[in-house]
Amino acid sequence: MELARHTTLVEPPTGPELSVVVLCYRAEELAREFVAQLTRELREAHLDYELVLVANFHAGSDDRTPRIVRELAAANPRIKVVARVKEGMMGWDMRAGLEAATGRHLAVIDGDGQMPSSDIVKVYQVLQVGGYDLVKTFRAQRHDGWYRATISRFYNLLFRVLFPASASFRDINSKPKVMARRAYQAMQLLSNDWFTDAEIMLEALRLKLKVGEVSTIFYKNERRASFVPPSAIWEFLRNLLYYRFRRRVPPPSQR
Repeated sequence: MELARHTTLVEPPTGPELSVVVLCYRAEELAREFVAQLTRELREAHLDYELVLVANFHAGSDDRTPRIVRELAAANPRIKVVARVKEGMMGWDMRAGLEAATGRHLAVIDGDGQMPSSDIVKVYQVLQVGGYDLVKTFRAQRHDGWYRATISRFYNLLFRVLFPASASFRDINSKPKVMARRAYQAMQLLSNDWFTDAEIMLEALRLKLKVGEVSTIFYKNERRASFVPPSAIWEFLRNLLYYRFRRRVPPPSQR
């Protein structure tokens, strides 16, 4: 892995082996179920872990998620909560969670159950055995409908066209993503919106990280609709073009 020479890398001496950032926006009771299953799997794998439950919320919202995740944290000292009034969308939430994490390795996953919680242990083990800097999943099977699957294929095709060095990547938006802390510290993540998964992969290209991929199944969420608005399609395209032709100058929405 080639890291930027100006970057200072510090491994936390007392942090856990693995920090798992769970994005819980409006997950409510789904978060309780997901965390219970994930905690059991991490314990059975004998991993030294912490969970960072991100439950940022809009002012005036009736979202019960912050209260629910605080209850979970009160019952488990390995859980910490990030619950602040939102200043951005998914990218802002993800960065807030990663900044709060103290582990030697960092994982990010959505907390709505569409991606199996068991992927965390599986992907982390691949990272360890393969000596990778970052490992992510790709959705080999999708059950979330033709519309989102078609949009995803278009995203990935455009990503490979604009960034030919990414030809080996499949499904750039898939989670979980697991990375070594030194890799995360070298990244310059700026995105506050839905582009953040692509931004991580662009940073992996820039830093010449050793990246691995693992297949997963993406389930349909039967209990709530997707929070990704149609405007996210144009947002994604705009961001891709900025990163391709203006390098590290972010679009106005990210400044």
